[in-house]
Amino acid sequence: MTAAAQDIITSKLERTFDSMDSNHDGYLDWTDYQRLADRYISAYKLARDDRRARALQTFCQIYWLELLRHAGVDGDRLTKGEFITANRLAVIDTSRLNVTEGGGHAIFDVIDADGDNEISRDEFARFLRDVWKTDAPDATDMFARLDTDGDGMISRQEFIRAVREHFLSDDPDAPGGLFFGHVLARPLRGVARGRRLDVPERGGGAAPCASRGPAPVVPTSP
Repeated sequence: MTAAAQDIITSKLERTFDSMDSNHDGYLDWTDYQRLADRYISAYKLARDDRRARALQTFCQIYWLELLRHAGVDGDRLTKGEFITANRLAVIDTSRLNVTEGGGHAIFDVIDADGDNEISRDEFARFLRDVWKTDAPDATDMFARLDTDGDGMISRQEFIRAVREHFLSDDPDAPGGLFFGHVLARPLRGVARGRRLDVPERGGGAAPCASRGPAPVVPTSP
């Protein structure tokens, strides 16, 4: 993997960390993941014994334990650097948990409120409104980019592909970047030789994360 690719993926993981660090203490712990799961459960008014709520909670618990294992820490919290390293390792190590598949399916099942195995425009709008408390003006464009076959629905396959892209793709324009904020290429001028260098920058674009609420996170990570 090139240095540029690593920087883009790191930028996405940094954005995830910042949006999940609810008390801004520079660490993530289990309560941050519990709070994330609760946000979905509350938004969709799921009972605690609902299969979808239980699947989401279970995934978050196992995912958190996998991050601790890959970080190699003795405690129960992670710094930003530890979080990034642990995520890189957890995503490629599927021996105990497939992060992109497990998390993607758990979240999809919650958003797909009518259970027809597709996410409609209305269901996507509800996801933004009720989970992330935002009426993003570019929601139609965001939906269209995730709907890669243009059939007017986001299929389970398209959703899982987008989650996978977030963790593994070095393409700043990949649809998967929409869940955590668009990654832009910001041209800088090299000091020594006056050459233009492309470095990743977070923010802007089609990210469903206006200042009215936190950046959307799929707990697979996102």
